[in-house]
Amino acid sequence: MKRYQIAGIGNAIVDVIARVEDRFLDRMSIQKGIMQLIERDRAERLYAEMRAREQASGGSVANTLAGAARLGLRAAFVGRVNDDALGRFYANDARAMDLDYVNAPVAGGELPSSRCMIFVTPDGERSMNTYLGISAELGPEDVDAEVMAGSEIVFLEGYLFDKDKGKAAFLKAARACRGAGGRAGIALSDPFCVDRHRADFRALVAYDMDYVIGNEREWMSLYQANDLDDALAQAARDCPLVICTRSDRPVQIIADGRTHEIPVRAVTPVDATGAGDQFAAGFLFGLATGCDLETSGRMGVLAATEVIGHLGARPRADLHRVFAREGLVAA
Repeated sequence: MKRYQIAGIGNAIVDVIARVEDRFLDRMSIQKGIMQLIERDRAERLYAEMRAREQASGGSVANTLAGAARLGLRAAFVGRVNDDALGRFYANDARAMDLDYVNAPVAGGELPSSRCMIFVTPDGERSMNTYLGISAELGPEDVDAEVMAGSEIVFLEGYLFDKDKGKAAFLKAARACRGAGGRAGIALSDPFCVDRHRADFRALVAYDMDYVIGNEREWMSLYQANDLDDALAQAARDCPLVICTRSDRPVQIIADGRTHEIPVRAVTPVDATGAGDQFAAGFLFGLATGCDLETSGRMGVLAATEVIGHLGARPRADLHRVFAREGLVAA
């Protein structure tokens, strides 16, 4: 038995969430429904304007691992935070989620800890303003090869692929995991990030990944395809396990020349934050516990459905009970 069932590498970002009206977005010149990168001064101003805010350790892969840990997987997270108030909060909050937070806050770090202000309007749309700070400086020196080799599954966050040091960290982690018999994969994360680094992403998917999760825009960007079926056919030639999420349409999972379609349920979201992250948590939980692909896909869909039913990017319901009601695990 390996030390961890899953380990992940991602941006270590404190999520700060508040409900607002559309007029607040207009007053603060926040573009609705997208993620914007902002500078430190803007981050401090927006934070000061937030009322009744909730705060939690976040970041895409961190959210996934928190969901997986809550489901009972032995999970470790690698991220970079400064030894400041937000960084110490992040490390402590991650551990409170039963995550092994591997990297200690960096004493005298070069930048402040990262934070993302998420403004949720009454229609459930999220408008995200992210100050990347120190988390984007993660490099191979932050990756313990023994942790990766001691993990059955490694999950990587595409956002960190924007810098050469992030790419080097991913290769170190993936090769340590796979060299010890584990499986490594990545979430493509963002079509614009894919656009910027297409050749490197293609090489990573083809030579170093056992599975890849992306939405339809990300897959079409990766393969410069106008048709999703064409993009996924190319992906399936490169990678043994391809997963495509499609919002309110069935999830497609492709492996061994076969496509599995996993239906989704139409629901009105309270907050769409974390839907993709928790899909990955449910899916990877299934993969780590030996479930077949269709069962794993159904777990992912149920986890995503749960998280969009409330404010925040982490599950609140007992997903084991949710899975048991659907006959996916023993009660």
